[in-house]
Amino acid sequence: MPEDETQPQTRTATRAQSPHTATATASAMDSPAPQTAQTTSGPAGPAPWVLRLVAVGLVLTALNLRPAITSLGALLEEVRDGLHMSGSVAGVLTSVPPLCFAVFGIMAPRLARRFGPGAVVCAGMVAIAAGLVIRPFVGSTAGFLAASALALMGIAVSNILMPVIVKRWFPDRVGSMTGLYSMALALGTALAAAVTVPMTDAFGGSWKAGLGIWAVLAAVAVLPWIPLMREGRGAPGQATAQQHGDAPALRITRSRTAWGLACFFGLQATAAYIAMGWMPQIFRDAGVSAGTAGVLLAVTMAMGVPLAFVIPRVAARMKNQGPIVVFLCACGLVGYAGLYIAPAGGAWAWALLLGIANCAFPLALTMIGMRSRSGAGVVRLSAFAQSTGYLISIPGPLLVGVLYQHSGGWGLPIALMAGLMVPQMVAGILAGRDRTIEDEC
Repeated sequence: MPEDETQPQTRTATRAQSPHTATATASAMDSPAPQTAQTTSGPAGPAPWVLRLVAVGLVLTALNLRPAITSLGALLEEVRDGLHMSGSVAGVLTSVPPLCFAVFGIMAPRLARRFGPGAVVCAGMVAIAAGLVIRPFVGSTAGFLAASALALMGIAVSNILMPVIVKRWFPDRVGSMTGLYSMALALGTALAAAVTVPMTDAFGGSWKAGLGIWAVLAAVAVLPWIPLMREGRGAPGQATAQQHGDAPALRITRSRTAWGLACFFGLQATAAYIAMGWMPQIFRDAGVSAGTAGVLLAVTMAMGVPLAFVIPRVAARMKNQGPIVVFLCACGLVGYAGLYIAPAGGAWAWALLLGIANCAFPLALTMIGMRSRSGAGVVRLSAFAQSTGYLISIPGPLLVGVLYQHSGGWGLPIALMAGLMVPQMVAGILAGRDRTIEDEC
């Protein structure tokens, strides 16, 4: 494009003036954040006890953003038998999370402007707790899906507002606090996968109790947000409104980079939700015990704890993130090939490789922060890439369930999972090029 000749100098100058790009990623924030601390936090900073309470709230909230999904994956066979689900219906169940994230996540910014982010996150934790308590005991597939949607609604709005809260309360520590809640999110994901089956056994083999017990953790996460509901109102919503008001008139759908990011985000989310929903079942059908299958999923999810710190920082130092995309997708291809050839024999190796491949999520957030010159542009790009991406990810888990039921085995589903790595690699390479959406719109 004609703009390419001048874009390096322009991008270098403008990025230094746009600290809000840090909101979408932990890696690109640490350097500009101190320069904006005074303008963001106001003349008087919050009391130390408030900051400590917000930090506790962030960690507890992040711990609750995935157990509703990974605990179900560990007990999917028992839930299917208990509710008499077909494979296709179970596939619908595993497609519910991205659908809820796409639909309910759109509501989060408007709710935050009206009620304040703290109040919305508090309500989100209440919704998670209520959904997790209700869904095991409704006794029907429709009721189970509805209660799951309630919990996932709470997850969706809370997930979207985590960066907003970090930016509001910790403007000079955005990177470290984002890393903290990212680590807690990965820890909660892995913990639910690892201990759900042992807890179910401890409750006498009741899958209802094994799923419902996670409501306790969500109920605990409500507590720190109650005194913060009034503290959190005002400034975050006003800042968000100002950002939207100052946003340039970008037609983001004209940007190849934006579409590349949306597709990359959607395909990595597809792989993640297929893994969370179906990977334990793949191992169990290969002869692995239920407890070990849950631990294997936990290993896959736990890879995100250390790599969520490493990958964004490495990516931020590179002009082109394509090589990282290729490496992650190659790990995924090898992992799926191993699942196809020897699912039980090399189970631990495949779990590790697929865990590395699933770390495309923090890479996607990093690229969102690097592909726009302004904070308003990052907001637009993040909303477009994530909402479009979650919509793209909806059919994947459902299709895996349909293929599994009609083929009677895992050969075709695993081939589909491996095949999706190829367009994910192509989209990631496109999204990783050293350019911004402003260059293309």
